[in-house]
Amino acid sequence: MGTDGNGQGVMSRPTIRDVARAAGVSLATVDRVLNRRAGVRAKTVAKVEEAMQRLDFTRDITAANLSKKRRYRLSFLLPDGDNSFMRGLAAAVQATSKHSSLERAEVTVTMVPAFDGPALAHALDAIDRSATDGVAVVATDAAEVRDAIGRLIVDGVRVVTLVSDLPGSSRDRFVGIDNVVAGRTAAGLLGRFCGSAPGRIAVVAGSMLLRDHVERRQGFETVMREHYPHLTVLPSLEGLDDAERVASLLGELLAQDGEIAGLYSLGAGNRGVVTALERAGLAGRVRVVAHEVSPHARAALHDGIFDAVINQDAGHEARSAVRILKALIDDRPVLEAQEQIRIDIFMRDNLP
Repeated sequence: MGTDGNGQGVMSRPTIRDVARAAGVSLATVDRVLNRRAGVRAKTVAKVEEAMQRLDFTRDITAANLSKKRRYRLSFLLPDGDNSFMRGLAAAVQATSKHSSLERAEVTVTMVPAFDGPALAHALDAIDRSATDGVAVVATDAAEVRDAIGRLIVDGVRVVTLVSDLPGSSRDRFVGIDNVVAGRTAAGLLGRFCGSAPGRIAVVAGSMLLRDHVERRQGFETVMREHYPHLTVLPSLEGLDDAERVASLLGELLAQDGEIAGLYSLGAGNRGVVTALERAGLAGRVRVVAHEVSPHARAALHDGIFDAVINQDAGHEARSAVRILKALIDDRPVLEAQEQIRIDIFMRDNLP
């Protein structure tokens, strides 16, 4: 027992020496039990675990890892291309990797063609299992990606999906916002912005091969149908997060349909949305809710072209993925409150 700054007695935390003494075994045996190594009889394991419980022993993972020079080798697979949010996410992961090096985490980033299931599956299969402990991947909803994640899990690599989930896979966890709730939030905003007059709602997505886009559309449609039945939601235009493609597809729709009252841009390609609205002379007249505070979305909010932007914190997601992977690798509980990614709503008056 030690003393605190006031000279009062303070109980010391039990150590592995205390556990070994209480269980009547050697330090080496306690170490083997803690690290789940073979060579210890079940009866001895039970004695050690009973002693740990009786002493209220909690292992100091950080100290243990430092003593063993433990390093966490993490790999992030992110989509390549002009998507401003994904470029920001890549930058956030790179920034996190610099901080994580102080916590003995080595983070690498691999860029993979967007919306390409086979390319992503190939990149997952190419990961060196002997040099990787955990993987974070922005998932494309494809069978080959699901299978590749399963092979990583079987090989002992922990896997989290990031931003876009793949719930049918054997991945360990998802790191990102609740995209169904994000879609519902967009519908609540846009329904109020459009008012009570009948009209039609255009929807611009990146690709319906992305689970986050599918879930946003699902949540959006549900609320529009229940609470704003006077507004008709049109089929999604898949712009593949390409500004020119979005401008072309949306421009054609605006030219053909004079009843567009609102627009939900649930993916990237916001620059194309702005271009199409300006070319059609509808900027500021069609109510718009979009996603992610990119430079183009920020300018559109400032200029009154967008009414609201739903945002997720890329930095929080990158840091959360690292923390969760480390916890999974160490078989430690995850602090759920810390890892919940918020849905933020920004308008012109509260832009950060």
